[in-house]
Amino acid sequence: MAHETFNIWHGLAESPTWNMAADELLLRRSSLIGQAVLRLYSWNQSASSFGYFQRYADVSLWTDLRPLIRRPTGGGLVRHDEHEWTYSLTFPAGHPWWQLKAQVSYQRVHNWICRAFERCGVTTELCSEVIQAGSGQCFIGAEKSDLIFRGRKIAGAAQRRNREGLLIQGSIQAKDTGIERSCWESAMLEEIEWEEWRPAEAFAECITSLSKQKYELENHNQRR
Repeated sequence: MAHETFNIWHGLAESPTWNMAADELLLRRSSLIGQAVLRLYSWNQSASSFGYFQRYADVSLWTDLRPLIRRPTGGGLVRHDEHEWTYSLTFPAGHPWWQLKAQVSYQRVHNWICRAFERCGVTTELCSEVIQAGSGQCFIGAEKSDLIFRGRKIAGAAQRRNREGLLIQGSIQAKDTGIERSCWESAMLEEIEWEEWRPAEAFAECITSLSKQKYELENHNQRR
């Protein structure tokens, strides 16, 4: 992957709704940005997020952690707190990652994460078979190509691929690995050509607007 160039956005701790709006806007603007963006971010409060196609009535019974925010990607229920590392990847339409089948891009991103953990001295592996599938909760059981540490899933992701580009949203529950997030982030960047990137003020204003007009509203989060 050394030949690939990424914009790296080291984000601040933001609100749950702002984080989801930021990832959606990165997807919408991916062609204008013109190259891949790896966004490394955190949350200014604990929250839960759930997949775009899940039923609010179901997921609301599985966790009492609020706010409960619908993501722009699929996947299952995820708890976001101080022990979780969150990232997103966006690629414009036509990019080699955008052209991959969903299962291939899923496997590819987790292989990348696996190698980063190895550089930090932690051995992980990709899940080779489904373990307790169908729960609707991301970190109960494991799907094929999820990242496993000592028999337990520690990393999963969800995707949205459309004519605008590809968005991957990923969550890593690395508390038991004993490594610092900074080590993992540095190890991830060793494989790629990259440059630091910060969105323009107008872009940030659009994120705030999308957060208020969509992700803060009950009629979005409870739409199904």
